[in-house]
This record gives sequence, C-alpha cells and structure tokens, in this order.
Amino acid sequence: MWHPSLILSALLLFTVGCARQPSPDDVQAARERAFQESLSRATLVGHFTVGEKPGASEDRYRIEGVTKLTRTTWLFRAQIGKGSAITLPIPVTVEWAGDTPVITVTDLSIPGMGIFTARVLFYRGQYAGTWSGKNAGGPMFGRIVK
Repeated sequence: MWHPSLILSALLLFTVGCARQPSPDDVQAARERAFQESLSRATLVGHFTVGEKPGASEDRYRIEGVTKLTRTTWLFRAQIGKGSAITLPIPVTVEWAGDTPVITVTDLSIPGMGIFTARVLFYRGQYAGTWSGKNAGGPMFGRIVK
C-alpha cells in the first residue's frame, strides 16, 4: 500500500525533474546583463603597480556606461586619468572564462594617454589584472563601487 507522503514525494520529484532548465543562451544573457549593470555608473577604485617599483599607486576609473555592441565587443564610456572630466568611448573585447568576464585590449590607443594592453577580470564586486604601456606595466586590482 502506498503511503500518502510517499506519493507526494514522488510527485514533487517528478515536477522538479520536469521543470524547464534555462538554455545556455539564457544563462549567458543573464551573465551579460549582470556584468553591464555592475559596471554602469560605477567607479573602479583600486591600485596598480609600475614595473619593479615598490608599492602600489591609487587608481580610479569612473564608468558612466557599458554597452554590448557585438558578440565580444563592448563599449565602455569611461573617465580615465587623474582629474579627467572627459568621458571617452573605449571599445574593449570581453571574453568569458565560465561565469567570469575578462576585458582584453591589445595595443589600444587612448587619445592623450598612449597605447595600452590589458587583461582584467571582474568577479563579485572586485577586479584584478595586468596592464602594460609603452615603458611600464604591472598588476592592477581593486573593487567596483556603485
């Protein structure tokens, strides 16, 4: 004889097993929305190092907005540099390491600042990566502040 709790448990397991699982495209779209929302109207507050010099310097990047243009190209509207009141449109490539977005730029020319290469990952309100310019480079790290 079937006990009512056993029948209820079987029905519950059947219902859960039949629930629609999100498609990989839906999962990726949700990741991209979260990435865009976390960086739009945010400031990257952290530090960077320069070559073999000891210690780290403070760094701030104000990001007004982030827009996806193509599958891997995103446009960051950011204020870069100390005291900058000008927002620059900066195209970057965003690759995904599983659930973690990684910004990649290679020999990107930023007007008035120089040519830069960087790899920066973002995860749970923090960022970390490497950068290089004409004469220097090193690690960079910090947090995303809304």
